[in-house]
Amino acid sequence: MKAFRIEGNIVDIIQKKIYSGSIEVAGKKIMSIIPVDDPTSDTYILPGFIDAHVHIESSMLIPSEFARLAVVHGTVSTVSDPHEIANVCGMTGIDYMIENGNSVPFKFNFGAPSCVPATNFETAGAVIDANDIDALMKRDDILYLSEMMNFPGVLHADKDVIKKIVAAKKNGKPVDGHAPGLRGKDAKNYIAAGITTDHECFTQEEALEKLQLGMKIIIREGSAAKNFEALIDLLHNYSNKMMFCSDDKHPDSLAEGHINQLCKRAVAKGIDVFKILQAACINAVEHYKLNVGLLRVNDFADFIVVKNLRDFEVLQTYINGELVAENGKTLIEASKTSEKKQVNNFNCSAKQINDLIIPANNYPLENGNKIPIIEALDGQLITNKIFASPKIINDEIVSDAERDILKIVVVNRYKNAPVAKSFIKNFRLKKGAIASSVAHDSHNIVAVGVDDESICKAVNLVIKYEGGISCIGDEEFILPLPVAGLMSADDGYLVAEKYSSIDKAAKNLGSTLSAPFMTLSFMALLVIPHLKLSDLGLFDGDQFKIID
Repeated sequence: MKAFRIEGNIVDIIQKKIYSGSIEVAGKKIMSIIPVDDPTSDTYILPGFIDAHVHIESSMLIPSEFARLAVVHGTVSTVSDPHEIANVCGMTGIDYMIENGNSVPFKFNFGAPSCVPATNFETAGAVIDANDIDALMKRDDILYLSEMMNFPGVLHADKDVIKKIVAAKKNGKPVDGHAPGLRGKDAKNYIAAGITTDHECFTQEEALEKLQLGMKIIIREGSAAKNFEALIDLLHNYSNKMMFCSDDKHPDSLAEGHINQLCKRAVAKGIDVFKILQAACINAVEHYKLNVGLLRVNDFADFIVVKNLRDFEVLQTYINGELVAENGKTLIEASKTSEKKQVNNFNCSAKQINDLIIPANNYPLENGNKIPIIEALDGQLITNKIFASPKIINDEIVSDAERDILKIVVVNRYKNAPVAKSFIKNFRLKKGAIASSVAHDSHNIVAVGVDDESICKAVNLVIKYEGGISCIGDEEFILPLPVAGLMSADDGYLVAEKYSSIDKAAKNLGSTLSAPFMTLSFMALLVIPHLKLSDLGLFDGDQFKIID
């Protein structure tokens, strides 16, 4: 049985005290924690960080590669919703994530996706019904019912939705929420149904109301949705009911940092360090009953060593007593090529330019011969519904790069079907197109561009590789994502480097978005207001119906 001793300043978050001490580890557990009078180290030892809500798939890395990058930043565990791969591959996808996650020394905690498909207004690759959820809730490797995005179904007591919630309650497992902007009586009823968390609050007023109604709030700071600044001040008074998460984090961002960055920013705002660490290290363990140590005798030896409690520069990360990262380097070995089992669901053929044409006489006009336009917002998942007069050439409505009104299309990846088309603002491309098979929640192919030829090339490049993100300009770029059209099984740092290159290429086309591909991936996410595009047409999130 492996044993070692480590000294430093022990950060006891639960007791809210720091003292010089020595930790003795034997095997996977902490055998003793003993105060010392003459410390030999001025570093700090504390429980590892936890991402309280994340879709691993959004990192474009399989779980084993995600872990290799995350441990460098002191993350020892995640509360992971396999919603993305479940929408593509169903139960097979969930099992893939769990199996691959178990191949490395990292504590993934997966939930059962509650909304597959997310709505009836899009084409997904699978269905997970109430009977499937009931079976999943009985499994020891499924810890919770993941985000209940169908809040209208909860409020209107939809039978299938209620059966899923009941299955979780029956098995003593929490239910995660997803209710952006839900307030007042509706919020109260949603929480009363048994929903325990929400990571979608984008104003302090909304989060405060939900906290006061008994819900736990997860502060999200991902690659696209960034709510830290809006919500962090609530930590002063509600540290026992808040957590940190990334939700969706691209590989380049993960390579730079994780929950440790949020701790650093919170300290800089003058928040008590124990309150910060309670949200970063403790609350998720207690809420989800995670098998993660909290730096106590007989706990699993899941802890980190940091240089100080300001910058949270991680010197070492231990999981189950194993050193998995040291001095900015991962010690988890990359899986061998032969071990990279892959799953996918991709069944469409290449598209023609004619598939993308929008006849001027066959498009809905509103507000005085104007067309509805999706207005993307940098750093937010919500969009606005705006109107503008269309640019018409040869009886076709086309992109208007000068006014930044670009064509957006969604292509069904599961079968050959008509292409859905509309227009979007704020991508600001001046030439070319970008496309992605990462398109929440059903993960069809979404593309934006300045002309049909470029859009068609970008889409067909993704189809050729059966998944990926592409950029068409003076050069063609593709990052293949052969695992469910969502992830790569290659070395995580290499994927991060490739992603950075294609992200730069998109910005060189003119995009001023902080993360063009991440923003693009949410333009088909129907459960987030106000206007989105699915493979079945333009969707009004306020009316909750297809309007074209």
